[in-house]
Amino acid sequence: MSEATTNPMLDLLATRRSVKPDRLAAPGPTPDELHQILTIAARVPDHKKLAPWRFIVFEGDARFKAGEIFAEACRREDKEPPSDKRIETERNRLARAPLVVAVVSRTVDNPFAPEWEQVLSCGAACYNMCLAANAMGFGTNWLTDWVSYSAHVREGLGLAANERLAGFVYIGTAMERSPERERPAISDIVSHWPA
Repeated sequence: MSEATTNPMLDLLATRRSVKPDRLAAPGPTPDELHQILTIAARVPDHKKLAPWRFIVFEGDARFKAGEIFAEACRREDKEPPSDKRIETERNRLARAPLVVAVVSRTVDNPFAPEWEQVLSCGAACYNMCLAANAMGFGTNWLTDWVSYSAHVREGLGLAANERLAGFVYIGTAMERSPERERPAISDIVSHWPA
């Protein structure tokens, strides 16, 4: 490929950045755009067609209803009684962006698709979701935060025993361009075998 030739997909992959959730404003995706984003998110390697992931969408008041679950989890699970400010932060955790998608990793017993492969497929779904939204011009941030590991949150969101939260993908219109950050030197992370 000549230097004069550009490839929009490679440009996106080479320059994409996460945007802090509180720097994501309305508008978020329309219902049709969200459908396309989630369809693309599900188009990842999936050995044995197990669909080892599912999505929970939070928008509007649902973000605050989930926030009540987070606030209660904070009260129950913190070692020290949380401050009123901390409780308010948890209530508003998902309100930082106009739309948030929880990605649920669901593993099933299958001798031909080890659990690790299923978890990796879920991670690919998270990243595909970000890339699809980015390609539409939206900013994204995929975060786990402590709530992803909370037993009360998992119960409150209706997760089954074989499910875990892979994280929350915040989606909205970026209020500003995120600054570039240092990346590893390729020479430090690539080897050729045999050495």
